[in-house]
Formats: sequence, structure tokens, C-alpha cells
Amino acid sequence: MPEYPIEPFRIKTVEPIRLPPREEREALLRESGYNLFKIPAEKVFVDLLTDSGTGAMSQEQWSALMLGDESYASARSWFRFEKAVKEFTGMDHVIPVHQGRGGERIIASVLLKPGDTVVSNTLFDTTRANIEAVGAQGIDIPCPESEDIESDYPFKGNIDLERLEDLLAKSPRPRMLVLTLTNNTGGGQPASPENVAEAARMAGEKGVLVMLDICRIAENAYLVKERHPGYANRSVSDIVREIISHADLVSMSAKKDAIANIGGFIATRDENLAQAFRSQLILWEGFPTYGGMPGRDMDAIAQGLKEGINEEYLSYRVGQVRYLAESLRGIGYPVIWPPGGHAVYIEAGQALSHIPKPEFPGQALAVELYREGAVRTVEIGSLMFGKHARHEFVRLAIPRRVYTKAHLDWVVETAGRVYERRGDLRGYRITYEPPHLRHFLCRMEPVQ
Repeated sequence: MPEYPIEPFRIKTVEPIRLPPREEREALLRESGYNLFKIPAEKVFVDLLTDSGTGAMSQEQWSALMLGDESYASARSWFRFEKAVKEFTGMDHVIPVHQGRGGERIIASVLLKPGDTVVSNTLFDTTRANIEAVGAQGIDIPCPESEDIESDYPFKGNIDLERLEDLLAKSPRPRMLVLTLTNNTGGGQPASPENVAEAARMAGEKGVLVMLDICRIAENAYLVKERHPGYANRSVSDIVREIISHADLVSMSAKKDAIANIGGFIATRDENLAQAFRSQLILWEGFPTYGGMPGRDMDAIAQGLKEGINEEYLSYRVGQVRYLAESLRGIGYPVIWPPGGHAVYIEAGQALSHIPKPEFPGQALAVELYREGAVRTVEIGSLMFGKHARHEFVRLAIPRRVYTKAHLDWVVETAGRVYERRGDLRGYRITYEPPHLRHFLCRMEPVQ
């Protein structure tokens, strides 16, 4: 059996969960149009839909909530938040936002115009949607090693430097380089410090702005420490700061590595950029010293940024993901390897090879995991990304400090039962979809 890490904490507060009977689960799937986002959370037994905002806050974070200063402008909470972000990023200017996509909207509106291109190791769904909303285009150029999901290559989150060089040599050049750390769409895989540094150097020489999406940069840094011999004796916080040093600006959803339920920020060293961002911030998010967040959440994030780079915690966090990945691989599922920092990714296109891509094999597997054991996951393939999908992934994202070994074992048992009858599964077709981010609101039905 794979080794399971010991939790570096004790459980102080519990939330009851219930396993709904199979008939109820079946009815809920029909009522929701087979869209797992529409299943009531209380009807989910183990919820691996996302790790965003779903973590358990510490006693120190709950204590920090009570210190929240809800003054409209320049509250005490703002100054504590600003100091923590500056220490975390090494950047001088901090722009608070209510969550990551709020920052993405501001960045896209300030820096991009119709016809611009943005090049990336792989853009996530909301990042791409905000880029396209202003008439620009996103181009993904992940490294070639990422195509082989079973290889042991340690940094499959890298960008393809040869293709980047080619794009930078063309006219018009990309307006911006965006590196997502870790590469969520690409399987939660880390990028190496050398790859980030070289990509940033190449972009900088051509006058292309460099942005890092750092919502999971602590996990990226820990995986660098584990996998890169030159960084084994470096602290995670040092690695984080080194990677960020190559960027012109960063965007962070604090709902991931800052282990908060809401919130985020943009940070930059460029005062002119910061002023432009603040002008848009006032229109859409709030005053520049709260950005749509209550003071209490800013205090929780300030504490969470410290806890998110704790190496004992990160060892446990990455160990949980590894345990689940090794267990599912042992059943026979094709999972992206080596395991990443926040989730396990099953290649449903391979696991359910009899279901063609237009019938969404990832959604078929995700629906069946809920039907079998009330385990909620998310499709990260053709349903979510359409023509941009490179794989038919099902992502099992583990919330931070929430589930124990017994919960993950239930996921493994559920997945095992589904695997045994995988040949009986059928695909799905869309009966309704909105114009943007269709996976959130679409309705589907089984293909007969």
C-alpha cells in the first residue's frame, strides 16, 4: 500500500457529512442536468471538485478574523495584509481583489486590447475567459515532455522555450507572457526555476510583460525543493521569492496556497502599472485598501500566507496527493505522473477509450464517481476547454487540511468499483450551454 503522511495538526472542529442513498444520487444527477456544479454540497460525501477556497483555516486564522478592522479606507487589516503580501512576493505595490478572477479582469482590461496575444505554459479557464473577453487571444505552449503523462519528467509545468522563441520573433509579438504555477490545466505540474527565468529573460528582451499566476506557488516551490538537487537545501520561502523575482507582476487567488475562503491580490514593482490597476479596482472591486474584501478576510490571508509555506504542512499536503495518485494508479487508472501538488488527474480519454472525445469521456467518469460513491470531481478536458483541450482529464482536487486517509480510501474504493465496469459507461451530449465558461452552467444528457 502507498505510504500515507501523518497530519501535522489535530482536529478541533468537525462538520457532519452524509452519504446519500444511490437512488437519491441518481435523481440528483438527472435534476442537475448531469452537471456536478449543480449538485447541492450537502449531497456530496467527499468533495474533490476544487481546492479553491475549500480548505480548513487554522486556529490562528480564525483568531485573525476577530481582529478584522472593517473601516472603509486604510484599515489596520489592510496594513497587515499589505505587509504579508510584500514579504511573500518581494514586490512593492499591492492591489487587493475579492478573488483571482477579479485580478485577471483588471489585468486584462488594463494591459490588453483586441487582437493582442498572450502566451502561456497553459492558461486556466478564468484567465483565458478574461483574456478573450477584451478581444485578445491566449496561446498555450506547454513543454513537449508534458505530452507523456506516464514519464517521470519532474517539471511538466514548464513552457516550451523553443516555441516561445519562435513566437517572440514574429510580428506582432505577444503582449504578455503568463506562467501558471503550478500548471493547473496541465495536471498540477510544477515549473522549474530555470525555465521560469529563461522564459522571463526571453520575454523581457523583447519588451513583453511577464506575469505569474502564483495561486499555487508554494506547492510549486516545495516540488522544486523535492525534485531539483540544486534547491534541496533552500527554504520554500526563498524559492518562492526567487521565482517571483523574474516577473513584472503577479496575480494570486488567496483561496489556494494562502488557505483562505476568499480573496486575492495583484502585486507589481512598477508604480505606473499599480496606479492603472487601482483605477480599475475602484470601478469593479472596491477602494484600493480593501478591493472587495472585508478586513477580517485580509487578516486571515495575511496569516495564511505564512502557513502556506510551512514545510511540514507542505510535506503532508504533497504526500496526500501522492497517496491518492499511487492508489488510483495501482487500480489501473492512467494518471499524470509524477503527482503534482494539489490534485490527481486521471486521463479519462485513455481510461474510457471507447467513448469518443465529442461525447466527453471526462464528464462520463466524473458523473460515474458521483453516482457510485457521492464523490464529486471535475472534468478538465473538452467540456471545460473545448478546442483548447489537450487531454480529457478528470481532476480530483484535495481541499487543504480537510480530509483524512479514510476519506481518500473511500475515493479509491469508489474509483475501483467504477473501473471494474468502465466498459459499460457511456458518453454525454450538451443540451444547453452559455456563451462563456460553459462547464459551470451547461446541462447534459447521456448518449443513448
